[in-house]
Amino acid sequence: MRKNIKLTAGIAATAALALGLTACGTSSDPSSAKDSAGSGDTSKPLVVAASPTPHADILNFVKDNLAEKEGLKLEVKEFTDYVLPNTATQSGQVDANFFQHKPYLDDFNQKNKTTIVPVVNVHLEPLGLYSKNIKSVKDITAGQTIAVPNDTTNGGRALQLLAENGLITIKPGVGTNAKLSDITDKKGLEFKELEAATVPRALNDVDAAVINGNYAIEAKLSPAKDAIALEKAEGNPYANFLAVKEGNEKDARVQKLAKLLNSPEVKKYMEDTYKGSVIPAFGAVAK
Repeated sequence: MRKNIKLTAGIAATAALALGLTACGTSSDPSSAKDSAGSGDTSKPLVVAASPTPHADILNFVKDNLAEKEGLKLEVKEFTDYVLPNTATQSGQVDANFFQHKPYLDDFNQKNKTTIVPVVNVHLEPLGLYSKNIKSVKDITAGQTIAVPNDTTNGGRALQLLAENGLITIKPGVGTNAKLSDITDKKGLEFKELEAATVPRALNDVDAAVINGNYAIEAKLSPAKDAIALEKAEGNPYANFLAVKEGNEKDARVQKLAKLLNSPEVKKYMEDTYKGSVIPAFGAVAK
């Protein structure tokens, strides 16, 4: 079972005030986490910030089944937003994070002047279109409302998915940077922008919603079975990866975790556990 670790109220309040967002915290004192974070001391735990599902689940699988044999002490901190894991990594409160893809990180680094870098790709969570009442894309009609994530990259990614399925048309060349203002034909649809983590809870209030794979899983939705439209895995740039502050890539603990996250055991765990809802982004399972 996953162990939740809570941030102290002071750190969370400060971060919320500065960023307008809150996150799940940890039961350990963040000052002690900061002491170990970035140290590179292999005798100390590697502290990793992660979204609860599937990221923290995958890390906890590694912690419980693989890390000891590799001589790695692993501590997992769960966050429920897409901002604090990066700011905590940048500040040294944690050593690494596991929750994001490259387009999101590039946008975050540019906007926040942070220096977070990828270490190793781990998995893809296909973005999907879901509905409580609509069973097919062709049943979506003018006057209906679709909820989409409000952050830059996932919002653009959502609009691309809608465009690929003929629900809207967007300006040529905008790619995953597409915004609502780039829609050239809404085809009578209305759109509601929400923080990615809250989109699943809006399903009862809208006709359909574009939901990130990890939040779909947390909401007991199966991307492979429940989505009425789903991203294709082939050529997809949205692999989720282990990331660190630039300069910490060679930390021996980080390298051990990177190796384990790309192991046959982790690939099999993802395939057996998520059954197509989370797709490994590395090689085949050893026979």
